[in-house]
Amino acid sequence: MRQDRIALWLLLVLAAGAFAQETATPVREADAVCARCHRDIFNAYLQTPMANASGVAMDKAIPGVLDHKASGTVYRVFVQDGNLILQIPKTDSEFRLEYFLGSGHLGTTYLYSIHGHLFESPIAWYAASHSYDMKPGLEGVTAMPPALPMQASCLRCHMSAVQKSDAGTINYYAGPAFEHTGITCEGCHGDTQQHVSSNGKGPVVNPAKLDAARRDSVCISCHLEGDVSVEKAGRSSLDYKPGDNIADFLTYFVYQGKNLTERGVSEVEQLGMSRCKRASGDRMSCTSCHDPHVSPAPEEKAAFYRKKCLACHTDAAFASSHHPEEPDCTQCHMPRSSAENIPHVAWTDHRIRKIPDKVVMADLDNGEELVPVFSPEANQRDLAMAYFQAAMEGNAALHTTALNLLEKIRAGLSDDLEALAALALESERQGDYKQAADLFREILKRDPQNLTALSNLGTLEARDGHLPSALIFLKQAFSRNENIVGLAKNLAQVQCMKGDAASAKATLQATLQYNPGLPDVQQMIKHLQSCGDARSEKKQTQ
Repeated sequence: MRQDRIALWLLLVLAAGAFAQETATPVREADAVCARCHRDIFNAYLQTPMANASGVAMDKAIPGVLDHKASGTVYRVFVQDGNLILQIPKTDSEFRLEYFLGSGHLGTTYLYSIHGHLFESPIAWYAASHSYDMKPGLEGVTAMPPALPMQASCLRCHMSAVQKSDAGTINYYAGPAFEHTGITCEGCHGDTQQHVSSNGKGPVVNPAKLDAARRDSVCISCHLEGDVSVEKAGRSSLDYKPGDNIADFLTYFVYQGKNLTERGVSEVEQLGMSRCKRASGDRMSCTSCHDPHVSPAPEEKAAFYRKKCLACHTDAAFASSHHPEEPDCTQCHMPRSSAENIPHVAWTDHRIRKIPDKVVMADLDNGEELVPVFSPEANQRDLAMAYFQAAMEGNAALHTTALNLLEKIRAGLSDDLEALAALALESERQGDYKQAADLFREILKRDPQNLTALSNLGTLEARDGHLPSALIFLKQAFSRNENIVGLAKNLAQVQCMKGDAASAKATLQATLQYNPGLPDVQQMIKHLQSCGDARSEKKQTQ
């Protein structure tokens, strides 16, 4: 149960997305009003990866089969009756894939829904290998994974106007989860209503005219990952709008000295290390080399980016004599290298090194100290949450550091529910169950539907033998989150302890609607008869 609670928090720490029954409007329709005055820009933008970052699944249907030997699971993707279907023969299950994520330049994955909850396919199509494989993080699984709730923090960089999940849930919405597929004009230019209604006379955000921090935030908000990113206290990344400073919403941390090529989304960090950026300072940004409205055709890329380089390297003699046989500057100075956390994917090295094949030893230092990047307002609370999140995501050595940092700032956390939950979970991990329970109760006073507090307090109550109260907390949490396997197993175990085999079976069967074929859940169902028999024997002896 303890591991289930820890795994459960990993699903809760990030706000989750969910599927709306209404089909989201694609960029080409959402931005049609902008096209009235910006026709050429609009037409060019429709061909870019951002405009095609997501869409209706059938618009990018890629049939294929993955036979994943390690987990003994076969996945089939095929078109049937005008729908794209994900089939898992092992569990006799099929899911209608509703949206795709990814422009296809690197890869494509799909989303599907069950009873209004949105999930991500466990497999993805990789352009480099022209084949399906498990999505990042699942390469080494030895059993079919449970359903993967789709997080809003990921949706916001592929869809537009992403909404927050319903209270007390991680991936369910009563209304639309997102209004548009792809990244619309407003994704970079902010609310255009006043601009449009005034025939272009009203203001609209022009990133090029913002100060450096707000200009760069437009790109950083989706193109910077770091090793850990933490939402500021009381803020949500979904609330960021162009013209804001992303540092007011998110704080980014990296392991000091860690190899930047290991992470898939690290171009912003790499560019910051480059001599070009260090010499240019705020004059240089992502848009110095990239035009967000245009993606050059493959045959035009070398000339397009060489022109960008020569805009700064203006020595005519240098331009004509420096490797005239290779017009593509990026071939030598920005080679593509693999990202260790995303298999089958190669990323352009944005460090723009003079001698790229010469390894810089500092790149190979994988330290354990987290330091903020592009986050000038990072504080001790952010640092504590960064260590906590890194620990929960697999770096167990950091649990003690996280607990110590959280304890130091405990007095200032009274209104910070996320940090209180982190402290509660770390306290529980260290065996301080009383403090953990007290903190969860404190959270519930402010947020009665808080899923982290309900689910974890329920398991703590069960641990102490308080089964009636444990059932109250767990049932309240499960009523809105039947898709969470760990929660279902905990509730079923308490129901079984109460001798209610029928309710325990119903709980497990409910979660199997979302997670068909999970062997541990099926095994629990087989063993439920023992708690039912125990109850019957007790009645007979009375």
